Amino acid sequence: MSSPRFYCSEPLHAHQILTLPEALAHHVRVLRLAAGSQITLFDGRGGEYSGVLDFNGKVASCALAEHTPKEAELAGQITLLQGLPSGDKMDWVIEKAVELGVSRIIPVAAQRSVLQLSGPRLEKRLLHWNKIIESASEQCGRNRLLRIESPLTLEKALLEPTQDSRLLCDPGGAIEFNAWLTSPQANLHTNPALTLMVGPEGGWSPQELDCAHRHQVQCVRFGARVLRTETAALAMVAAATALLGW
Repeated sequence: MSSPRFYCSEPLHAHQILTLPEALAHHVRVLRLAAGSQITLFDGRGGEYSGVLDFNGKVASCALAEHTPKEAELAGQITLLQGLPSGDKMDWVIEKAVELGVSRIIPVAAQRSVLQLSGPRLEKRLLHWNKIIESASEQCGRNRLLRIESPLTLEKALLEPTQDSRLLCDPGGAIEFNAWLTSPQANLHTNPALTLMVGPEGGWSPQELDCAHRHQVQCVRFGARVLRTETAALAMVAAATALLGW
């Protein structure tokens, strides 16, 4: 049985006696882990460390062993531009995107997004999303953390310089998703970096589709059915990694 895995926000080093941060110390106590228990720690920079727990009153520490250069990343980089959905659907998308190997998420404040975030509400939501990323990484075995950005409009997101192949999910797209991915023009074996764009409930607006065309984004159809926003994002990621052998 593998040892429990925990993310540590502090940089880790081999043979270090680490005093666990307060939140992490609380977590191991909630799990009723005893002194002498084997655990695994990672700091998001790649690889992991096995260690042995110890307690001295209210202070919890861990004696770390050698660094293990273990990775669970995809062979290519996937960025997901996700139109902000309503309710807690974004939590689901983020958690499953971590499990599926997505490298980066840019939430898009789309014209048809019901959820609007700014100020303290945005800061609180970003903290919440990062906790989801940490927890999902602990569970699935990733030692590098998915990056999540502050929400942007689609126009501003597309202004970012990138060498990625960029695909926007649109039921009226000119080409099928799988046909484009496996076509010579995709060139994903030479440059394995892909950005997938999924609209919110109600889809992309005509103005946003025009914006995508101006920025040479390829609009693609994904199957014969119209999927919910949280389904489409994850299905496209899973399909891309399978079709590309990532």
